[in-house]
Parts: sequence; structure tokens; C-alpha cells
Amino acid sequence: MTRTRRRRLMLVGGLFVGLAAAVALALTAFSQNLLYFYQPSEIVAGKVPPDTRFRIGGLVENGSVQRNHSDLIVRFKLADCEASVPVQFKGTLPDLFREGQGIVAYGKLDGRGAFVADEVLAKHDENYMSPDVAEAMKDKQGVSCMPTNMKPDMQAAR
Repeated sequence: MTRTRRRRLMLVGGLFVGLAAAVALALTAFSQNLLYFYQPSEIVAGKVPPDTRFRIGGLVENGSVQRNHSDLIVRFKLADCEASVPVQFKGTLPDLFREGQGIVAYGKLDGRGAFVADEVLAKHDENYMSPDVAEAMKDKQGVSCMPTNMKPDMQAAR
């Protein structure tokens, strides 16, 4: 192998290692920023890995909202057709948050199976529901268990 060929081979090898390192760093950063969506029934079934930040969506159960005015902690249950998960949130809830409404929350599970939310998103009008939440409100046969006054607005999702 001549000296020129050896240099070219080292240059190509160096470029390949650099490209592989850049792709590995990009994939690592991408995977750390993914937020998966889970339904309450999936959380109850234990399908969520521990210490993972994710999104949860469903309906706020009627009669489940408990507010502690001294420390702004709000506890409620978020349900789909099959199960409900206790949720705890500290802070100010959106104005449109109320019982029986669809919400999406971001956060993690604590060690006791409760979801500790750091952000709660409520729908932006009375006719809209997130497509993720609308899908979560279908049972195993694909039949919606959502209250009739809350139909998913698929036009808004486009």
C-alpha cells in the first residue's frame, strides 16, 4: 500500500468514525426528548417504565377533584374506559380544567402508582378533545365510552 493510499484510507476511516459519533449523539438526544402517550389503563397494567417522563390523557372523573388551598396541590383521578389513575398537580390549573373534561398531563409516576404532573393541558373549547385522548376513550372493541357531549374534533387535529 502506497503512502497516498494509506492517507486516503485513514481519512475515510476518520470521516466514518466522525459520522457514526454524530449519528449516535443525535439519536441519544432524540430519544431523551421523546414523550410517549399512555392511557390510564396502560399505566394500571404496568406498561410504563419507572422514572420516565410521559404524557397521560383521559377524562377527569366526576367528584374526584380535591384542592388544597394552602399549598396549591390538586388531586384528581384521570380515567379511560377501563381504569383510572390518581394524579397530583401543584400549581395553577388551566381555566378550562373541570370534572368530566378531557385533559393531557405531562409528568412521572411516583413510587406508589400515582401520576405527578408538572404540566396540565385542558382543551381549548367545549367541543374539542385531543385525538390522543379521544383514542384513549375507546374500549377494546373500538366503541367510545366518552360522554356524548364530548365528540373528538378531528378537523382541529389536522
